[in-house]
Amino acid sequence: MVFIIAISITLAYLLLIGVLIYGFEKVPKFQSKDIPEKTPFSIIVPFRNEENNLPQLLKSIKNLDYPTDLYEIILIDDDSEDRSVENIKTFIENGLQHVTILKNNVKSTSPKKEAISMAIKKAKYNWVITTDADCIVPKLWLKSFNGMIQNTPARLIAAPVNYHDIASFLDRFQTLDLLSLIGTTIGCFGIKEPFLANGANLAYKKELFSELSGFEGSTEIASGDDVFLLQKAVKHNSEDVFYLKTIDATVETKPQRNWNQLVSQRLRWAAKSTHYKSFFGIFTGFLVMLMNLLIVVLIPIVAFGILTTNNFISILLIKLSIDFLLIFKTSRFLHQESVLTSYLAASIFYPFFSTYIIFISFYKAYTWKGRTFKK
Repeated sequence: MVFIIAISITLAYLLLIGVLIYGFEKVPKFQSKDIPEKTPFSIIVPFRNEENNLPQLLKSIKNLDYPTDLYEIILIDDDSEDRSVENIKTFIENGLQHVTILKNNVKSTSPKKEAISMAIKKAKYNWVITTDADCIVPKLWLKSFNGMIQNTPARLIAAPVNYHDIASFLDRFQTLDLLSLIGTTIGCFGIKEPFLANGANLAYKKELFSELSGFEGSTEIASGDDVFLLQKAVKHNSEDVFYLKTIDATVETKPQRNWNQLVSQRLRWAAKSTHYKSFFGIFTGFLVMLMNLLIVVLIPIVAFGILTTNNFISILLIKLSIDFLLIFKTSRFLHQESVLTSYLAASIFYPFFSTYIIFISFYKAYTWKGRTFKK
């Protein structure tokens, strides 16, 4: 009986990841060559205590290969207590153009959503594009988005986020996990069931934001300015939603630098996942959780002789193999093949880490940007 349950979960997981791999291949790589630069953008960046990161972001924006009269930069200070604003003013004095600094004084359970909503009201252009203060945007970032806008009926466009400055096993562990998430995200777009996006690289029309009533319905959740808006857009009209699959539009950020920060980040992610409105998203999350939990639970079951070691190894190999295929395809797309050297160790450790996060998420609050949030 135990074997039948275990193999049933494993085969369902195998089918799910297989479908996502198929979907990943269905989304074509986008080429933006020789497409005229016509689309004006309002770049929106909420920030809180980012004095060490903002200079890198602003430098990368200043180096964009896009006409400066076709974009504005709106930076929203979310109650910073450091020299973030002073750093921005220094960049303005040194030639960074079309910059607006707003102050978010709203005290709410979702300060980032409040900051973005404030910026959208002030934005001059119909297309807004969001990123985070700890990111670096690529030179062809806006050019790539403009290309998709000129060639599709898109009203919301998601694009990749990748890690850079990878040195330790912790960094590689996070990168492999992120690659699996990006692969899943693209795969879901490929099968017309998108439910994941990253607010560090997300563009949409102001008019669509208004039609969706903004973040209404998720304001009690601290994070999720990306996934909840995407899921609302898909429900509104799935033909409006596209994925920009190109390395030229990939935003980079740094992984968390210690395990405590990583746990806080994953608790934040877990908090929003329980509020998904997408049936496919809920099903995918549940099956992935079940598969990871199964690996952990089967170890004592094997130790007590209820399941054979060979059966356990077979189940583990099925999971490792299908996961590797999705991660390999994503790593090749994002030029991250070097982290695959840690795949085996990271994949064996991941079910325990994932199960731990699920367990503590039921009672533990998380800290993010100097604030503590409850689930």
